[in-house]
Amino acid sequence: MGSSTVKAVAVISGLDNVKGFIHFLQHTSGPHFNPLNKAHGCPIDEERHAGDLGNILAGSDGVAEISITDKQIPLSGQHSILGRAVVVHADPDDLGRGGHQLSKTTGNAGARVGCGYFTLELHKHAQK
Repeated sequence: MGSSTVKAVAVISGLDNVKGFIHFLQHTSGPHFNPLNKAHGCPIDEERHAGDLGNILAGSDGVAEISITDKQIPLSGQHSILGRAVVVHADPDDLGRGGHQLSKTTGNAGARVGCGYFTLELHKHAQK
């Protein structure tokens, strides 16, 4: 008998050759996804949107490779991220600490230059 792993994938495209993909893999069921009752923050803050993943910087070649572990982003259940978007912004996120009127809502991260929607992939792993 095989086991299943739930994985969400977002393909990103946008302005100025912004493109790529991001994978989310669900290891366990996470806590309640509730961005509307929290202020914007950084990934280690208790007070943050579930989708606040911090700044991801690309190298000099324009490529960004990351690995993030987070407990607030479910791939299944009532508050799943499936069908939601991942957004690439033009400017650095001030992580809710910049003092700008947009700091606590968007991190004052500037224009949206790329976007992708999460879809579900199901992979079967055979047991030996």
